[in-house]
Amino acid sequence: MAAPKGKYAWTATVGEKGQIVIPKQARDLFGIKPGDVLILLGDDKHGIAIPPKEMFNEIFGSVFNGKD
Repeated sequence: MAAPKGKYAWTATVGEKGQIVIPKQARDLFGIKPGDVLILLGDDKHGIAIPPKEMFNEIFGSVFNGKD
């Protein structure tokens, strides 16, 4: 089954130190480079999300301004 346009799925393995490797295709697609700082968001019901770097200001604005 083909994924809808703009939707992707990859797998990652957690190493002994709790580190994960982001697949190359995902790094290339989202412009993730060595040394980049990423934010991980977690939700008990929905899991973990790693939003694009460009969304940091929007995310933090929502958090600090009390928006949902």
